[in-house]
Amino acid sequence: MQRPWKPPSGPTLRAVVTVGWREWVAFPEWGVPAMKAKIDTGARTSALHATDLEHFERDGAAWTSFVVHPWQATDDDATRVEAPVVDEREVTSSSGTTSLRTVVAATIQLDNVPRLIEVTLTRRDDMGFRMLIGREALRGHFVVDPERSYLTGRPSKELRRKNRDRP
Repeated sequence: MQRPWKPPSGPTLRAVVTVGWREWVAFPEWGVPAMKAKIDTGARTSALHATDLEHFERDGAAWTSFVVHPWQATDDDATRVEAPVVDEREVTSSSGTTSLRTVVAATIQLDNVPRLIEVTLTRRDDMGFRMLIGREALRGHFVVDPERSYLTGRPSKELRRKNRDRP
């Protein structure tokens, strides 16, 4: 006699959201309402295009100030941000180059759900996306459908147009 199947006991399974290979994200605490991001399960940590990094100390802790550029190929709507430094790590890029990067914690909004993630700050001038979402930010909450894009929604047409390449 065959026993009926029973689900495994243990922790409750979490609902996961499917995302495409590219999505729109926001950094609400930093005043960045929308930024196009590439979802990259090959990268452990997320990476953000940041310029003008300045390190300083506040109340005995390491902090950094930097400028976030949300739109491709333009400095429009650039925002200066201050954040505590979480770490400094050697990161190997997809081209095999290793560099020491500053790591900060950021509240990112993907699928209208805020999540605290770690982000490395780097220059991504020549990359197709100013933001790269790594697998640590996705773990346990998101799965990726590499054939689709923008499954979590899009900002207004006005904001999307700001991201288009400019001459």
